[in-house]
Amino acid sequence: MRLPSPTALLALPLVLLTGAVHGAAPVSAAAPPTARHAPFAAPVAAPPPVAAEPLPEYRFTGAGFDACSAPSAAAMSAWRTASPYGAVNIYSSGSQRHCEQKQLTPQWVATVRAMGWKLVPTHVGLQAPCAERDDKPLRIDPDRAEEQGGEEAGEAAAALQALGLGPGSPVYLDMEAYPTGDAVCSRAVVDFTVGWTEALHAAGYRSGFYSSVNSGIADVVAAARDGRAPMPDAIWYARWDGRPTTTGQAGLPDELWTHHRIHQYRGGADETYGGVTLNVDRDVLDGLVAGGS
Repeated sequence: MRLPSPTALLALPLVLLTGAVHGAAPVSAAAPPTARHAPFAAPVAAPPPVAAEPLPEYRFTGAGFDACSAPSAAAMSAWRTASPYGAVNIYSSGSQRHCEQKQLTPQWVATVRAMGWKLVPTHVGLQAPCAERDDKPLRIDPDRAEEQGGEEAGEAAAALQALGLGPGSPVYLDMEAYPTGDAVCSRAVVDFTVGWTEALHAAGYRSGFYSSVNSGIADVVAAARDGRAPMPDAIWYARWDGRPTTTGQAGLPDELWTHHRIHQYRGGADETYGGVTLNVDRDVLDGLVAGGS
Protein backbone atom coordinates (compact mmCIF):
# COMPACT_ATOMS: atom_id res chain seq x y z
CA MET A 1 0.00 0.00 0.00
CA ARG A 2 1.37 3.43 -0.92
CA LEU A 3 0.83 6.46 1.30
CA PRO A 4 0.24 9.98 0.03
CA SER A 5 3.16 12.34 -0.49
CA PRO A 6 5.10 13.47 2.65
CA THR A 7 3.37 16.85 2.54
CA ALA A 8 -0.01 15.16 2.58
CA LEU A 9 0.94 13.27 5.74
CA LEU A 10 -0.07 16.27 7.81
CA ALA A 11 -3.62 15.87 6.58
CA LEU A 12 -3.83 12.23 7.62
CA PRO A 13 -5.72 11.23 10.77
CA LEU A 14 -3.40 10.93 13.73
CA VAL A 15 -3.81 7.17 13.85
CA LEU A 16 -2.09 6.89 10.49
CA LEU A 17 0.97 8.62 11.90
CA THR A 18 1.29 6.63 15.09
CA GLY A 19 2.81 3.38 13.83
CA ALA A 20 3.24 2.29 17.43
CA VAL A 21 2.28 -1.35 17.07
CA HIS A 22 3.28 -3.72 14.32
CA GLY A 23 1.98 -7.09 15.37
CA ALA A 24 0.34 -8.23 18.56
CA ALA A 25 1.51 -5.41 20.83
CA PRO A 26 4.21 -2.74 20.96
CA VAL A 27 7.83 -3.64 21.35
CA SER A 28 9.31 -6.19 23.60
CA ALA A 29 12.77 -5.80 25.02
CA ALA A 30 15.65 -8.15 24.95
CA ALA A 31 16.71 -9.23 28.41
CA PRO A 32 13.94 -7.97 30.72
CA PRO A 33 15.13 -6.27 33.89
CA THR A 34 15.76 -8.36 36.95
CA ALA A 35 13.40 -6.37 39.13
CA ARG A 36 9.63 -6.55 38.91
CA HIS A 37 7.89 -3.63 37.28
CA ALA A 38 5.12 -1.83 39.08
CA PRO A 39 1.80 -1.79 37.18
CA PHE A 40 1.35 1.06 34.74
CA ALA A 41 -1.88 2.68 33.59
CA ALA A 42 -4.96 0.54 33.12
CA PRO A 43 -5.29 -1.09 29.69
CA VAL A 44 -7.07 0.85 27.02
CA ALA A 45 -10.49 -0.39 25.94
CA ALA A 46 -9.17 -1.62 22.60
CA PRO A 47 -5.72 -1.74 21.00
CA PRO A 48 -4.89 1.09 18.62
CA PRO A 49 -5.25 0.28 14.92
CA VAL A 50 -2.15 -0.78 13.02
CA ALA A 51 -0.67 2.27 11.33
CA ALA A 52 -0.26 2.59 7.60
CA GLU A 53 3.23 1.82 6.41
CA PRO A 54 5.49 4.78 5.65
CA LEU A 55 6.64 5.61 2.15
CA PRO A 56 9.82 3.82 0.99
CA GLU A 57 11.90 6.95 1.56
CA TYR A 58 11.17 6.65 5.30
CA ARG A 59 12.47 3.08 5.47
CA PHE A 60 15.97 1.65 5.34
CA THR A 61 17.39 -1.83 5.68
CA GLY A 62 21.14 -2.17 5.98
CA ALA A 63 24.22 -1.05 7.89
CA GLY A 64 24.49 2.24 9.73
CA PHE A 65 26.72 4.03 12.20
CA ASP A 66 26.45 6.74 14.81
CA ALA A 67 29.15 9.22 15.77
CA CYS A 68 29.13 11.78 18.57
CA SER A 69 29.43 14.73 16.16
CA ALA A 70 28.21 14.90 12.58
CA PRO A 71 31.28 14.25 10.39
CA SER A 72 32.30 16.73 7.71
CA ALA A 73 30.71 16.50 4.27
CA ALA A 74 34.11 15.44 2.91
CA ALA A 75 34.29 12.58 5.42
CA MET A 76 30.73 11.53 4.59
CA SER A 77 31.60 11.52 0.89
CA ALA A 78 34.65 9.32 1.47
CA TRP A 79 32.69 6.91 3.63
CA ARG A 80 29.77 6.81 1.22
CA THR A 81 32.12 5.50 -1.47
CA ALA A 82 34.30 3.18 0.58
CA SER A 83 32.35 2.03 3.65
CA PRO A 84 29.59 -0.57 3.97
CA TYR A 85 27.29 1.97 5.63
CA GLY A 86 24.20 3.62 4.18
CA ALA A 87 22.67 5.33 7.23
CA VAL A 88 24.02 7.67 9.88
CA ASN A 89 22.68 8.99 13.15
CA ILE A 90 22.52 12.75 13.72
CA TYR A 91 22.08 14.33 17.14
CA SER A 92 19.53 16.81 15.90
CA SER A 93 18.42 18.36 19.22
CA GLY A 94 18.39 18.18 22.99
CA SER A 95 19.90 20.02 25.94
CA GLN A 96 22.23 17.11 26.81
CA ARG A 97 23.93 16.40 23.52
CA HIS A 98 27.46 15.49 24.54
CA CYS A 99 29.37 16.75 21.49
CA GLU A 100 29.33 19.92 19.43
CA GLN A 101 27.50 19.81 16.13
CA LYS A 102 29.36 22.40 14.07
CA GLN A 103 28.73 20.52 10.82
CA LEU A 104 25.03 19.91 11.39
CA THR A 105 23.28 22.54 9.27
CA PRO A 106 20.46 22.43 6.70
CA GLN A 107 23.14 22.59 3.98
CA TRP A 108 24.99 19.60 5.48
CA VAL A 109 21.74 17.64 5.64
CA ALA A 110 20.92 18.42 2.01
CA THR A 111 24.46 17.59 0.90
CA VAL A 112 24.74 14.19 2.58
CA ARG A 113 21.22 13.19 1.59
CA ALA A 114 22.13 13.98 -2.01
CA MET A 115 25.03 11.53 -1.59
CA GLY A 116 22.46 8.87 -0.71
CA TRP A 117 22.84 8.79 3.07
CA LYS A 118 19.79 7.97 5.20
CA LEU A 119 19.54 9.94 8.44
CA VAL A 120 18.46 8.84 11.91
CA PRO A 121 17.60 12.00 13.92
CA THR A 122 18.14 11.70 17.67
CA HIS A 123 17.15 13.94 20.58
CA VAL A 124 19.17 13.87 23.82
CA GLY A 125 17.19 15.53 26.58
CA LEU A 126 16.15 14.76 30.15
CA GLN A 127 17.24 11.38 31.47
CA ALA A 128 15.67 8.88 33.86
CA PRO A 129 15.34 10.14 37.46
CA CYS A 130 17.53 7.28 38.67
CA ALA A 131 20.16 7.59 35.93
CA GLU A 132 23.79 7.50 37.06
CA ARG A 133 25.50 9.71 34.48
CA ASP A 134 27.51 12.77 35.43
CA ASP A 135 27.72 13.86 31.79
CA LYS A 136 23.91 14.13 31.56
CA PRO A 137 22.81 15.63 34.90
CA LEU A 138 19.33 16.86 33.92
CA ARG A 139 16.60 14.45 35.04
CA ILE A 140 12.89 13.86 34.43
CA ASP A 141 10.60 15.10 37.20
CA PRO A 142 8.30 12.13 37.92
CA ASP A 143 5.45 14.53 38.78
CA ARG A 144 5.72 16.30 35.41
CA ALA A 145 7.11 13.52 33.22
CA GLU A 146 4.40 13.40 30.56
CA GLU A 147 4.32 17.19 30.27
CA GLN A 148 8.11 17.33 29.98
CA GLY A 149 8.07 14.68 27.27
CA GLY A 150 5.68 16.82 25.27
CA GLU A 151 7.85 19.88 25.71
CA GLU A 152 10.93 18.08 24.45
CA ALA A 153 9.01 16.68 21.49
CA GLY A 154 8.17 20.24 20.48
CA GLU A 155 11.86 21.12 20.56
CA ALA A 156 12.75 18.02 18.56
CA ALA A 157 10.11 18.65 15.88
CA ALA A 158 11.23 22.26 15.47
CA ALA A 159 14.83 21.12 15.02
CA LEU A 160 13.87 18.62 12.33
CA GLN A 161 11.88 21.24 10.49
CA ALA A 162 14.81 23.67 10.68
CA LEU A 163 17.14 21.03 9.22
CA GLY A 164 14.77 20.39 6.31
CA LEU A 165 13.51 17.00 7.52
CA GLY A 166 9.84 16.81 6.78
CA PRO A 167 6.66 15.57 8.45
CA GLY A 168 6.45 11.82 8.74
CA SER A 169 10.12 11.58 9.70
CA PRO A 170 11.01 9.93 13.01
CA VAL A 171 13.11 11.38 15.79
CA TYR A 172 14.51 8.98 18.36
CA LEU A 173 14.49 9.87 22.05
CA ASP A 174 17.88 8.97 23.55
CA MET A 175 17.23 7.51 27.00
CA GLU A 176 20.56 6.24 28.26
CA ALA A 177 20.78 3.11 30.41
CA TYR A 178 19.69 3.43 34.03
CA PRO A 179 19.42 1.08 37.03
CA THR A 180 16.43 -1.23 37.15
CA GLY A 181 14.18 -1.96 40.09
CA ASP A 182 12.97 1.58 40.85
CA ALA A 183 9.24 1.69 40.10
CA VAL A 184 9.03 5.49 40.29
CA CYS A 185 11.93 5.85 37.87
CA SER A 186 10.49 3.32 35.43
CA ARG A 187 7.09 4.95 35.44
CA ALA A 188 8.61 8.40 34.89
CA VAL A 189 10.42 7.14 31.79
CA VAL A 190 7.21 5.64 30.41
CA ASP A 191 5.16 8.75 31.18
CA PHE A 192 7.81 10.91 29.51
CA THR A 193 7.79 8.66 26.44
CA VAL A 194 4.00 8.82 26.17
CA GLY A 195 4.09 12.61 26.26
CA TRP A 196 6.93 12.59 23.72
CA THR A 197 5.00 10.37 21.35
CA GLU A 198 1.69 12.22 21.65
CA ALA A 199 3.30 15.59 20.92
CA LEU A 200 5.33 14.32 17.97
CA HIS A 201 2.22 12.81 16.42
CA ALA A 202 0.38 16.09 16.89
CA ALA A 203 3.24 17.83 15.05
CA GLY A 204 3.12 15.32 12.18
CA TYR A 205 6.29 13.41 13.07
CA ARG A 206 6.91 9.82 14.10
CA SER A 207 8.21 8.82 17.50
CA GLY A 208 11.35 6.77 18.05
CA PHE A 209 12.88 5.52 21.29
CA TYR A 210 16.50 4.53 21.95
CA SER A 211 17.70 2.78 25.10
CA SER A 212 19.35 -0.28 26.54
CA VAL A 213 17.38 -3.49 26.26
CA ASN A 214 17.76 -3.94 30.01
CA SER A 215 16.32 -0.60 31.11
CA GLY A 216 14.42 1.82 28.85
CA ILE A 217 13.35 -0.74 26.27
CA ALA A 218 12.28 -3.18 28.98
CA ASP A 219 10.20 -0.52 30.74
CA VAL A 220 8.47 0.58 27.55
CA VAL A 221 7.73 -3.05 26.73
CA ALA A 222 6.23 -3.67 30.17
CA ALA A 223 4.06 -0.57 29.79
CA ALA A 224 2.90 -1.65 26.34
CA ARG A 225 1.90 -5.04 27.67
CA ASP A 226 -0.09 -3.27 30.37
CA GLY A 227 -1.98 -1.34 27.67
CA ARG A 228 -0.30 2.05 27.96
CA ALA A 229 -0.54 4.15 24.82
CA PRO A 230 0.64 5.65 22.63
CA MET A 231 3.89 3.80 22.41
CA PRO A 232 6.77 4.84 20.11
CA ASP A 233 6.52 4.03 16.42
CA ALA A 234 10.03 2.61 16.24
CA ILE A 235 12.72 1.35 18.58
CA TRP A 236 16.49 1.60 18.55
CA TYR A 237 17.96 -0.75 21.09
CA ALA A 238 21.49 -1.09 22.42
CA ARG A 239 22.75 -4.62 22.89
CA TRP A 240 26.44 -4.89 22.17
CA ASP A 241 26.40 -8.56 21.27
CA GLY A 242 28.25 -8.24 17.97
CA ARG A 243 25.27 -9.61 16.05
CA PRO A 244 24.23 -7.39 13.10
CA THR A 245 20.61 -8.47 13.09
CA THR A 246 17.29 -7.04 14.27
CA THR A 247 15.64 -10.43 14.74
CA GLY A 248 16.10 -13.40 17.03
CA GLN A 249 16.67 -11.22 20.09
CA ALA A 250 15.94 -12.76 23.47
CA GLY A 251 12.90 -11.06 24.96
CA LEU A 252 12.11 -9.17 21.75
CA PRO A 253 9.66 -11.28 19.72
CA ASP A 254 10.08 -10.96 15.98
CA GLU A 255 6.39 -10.20 15.47
CA LEU A 256 6.61 -6.97 17.45
CA TRP A 257 7.70 -3.71 15.79
CA THR A 258 8.52 -5.66 12.68
CA HIS A 259 10.58 -3.57 10.23
CA HIS A 260 10.60 -0.73 12.75
CA ARG A 261 13.85 -1.53 14.54
CA ILE A 262 17.46 -0.46 14.77
CA HIS A 263 20.01 -2.53 16.67
CA GLN A 264 23.18 -0.90 18.01
CA TYR A 265 25.31 -4.01 18.22
CA ARG A 266 28.81 -2.67 18.88
CA GLY A 267 30.15 0.25 20.88
CA GLY A 268 32.61 2.97 19.87
CA ALA A 269 35.64 1.96 17.81
CA ASP A 270 37.82 3.64 15.20
CA GLU A 271 37.13 2.69 11.59
CA THR A 272 38.88 3.96 8.47
CA TYR A 273 37.42 4.17 4.97
CA GLY A 274 38.63 6.24 2.06
CA GLY A 275 41.49 7.51 4.20
CA VAL A 276 39.12 8.98 6.82
CA THR A 277 39.03 7.63 10.39
CA LEU A 278 35.95 8.07 12.57
CA ASN A 279 35.04 6.70 15.99
CA VAL A 280 31.63 5.10 15.60
CA ASP A 281 29.07 2.74 17.05
CA ARG A 282 27.81 0.12 14.61
CA ASP A 283 24.12 -0.31 13.87
CA VAL A 284 21.97 -2.50 11.67
CA LEU A 285 18.66 -1.06 10.51
CA ASP A 286 15.35 -2.46 9.46
CA GLY A 287 13.36 0.58 10.36
CA LEU A 288 12.46 4.23 10.08
CA VAL A 289 14.67 7.04 8.84
CA ALA A 290 14.09 10.70 8.03
CA GLY A 291 12.08 11.56 4.95
CA GLY A 292 11.49 14.51 2.65
CA SER A 293 11.48 18.23 3.27
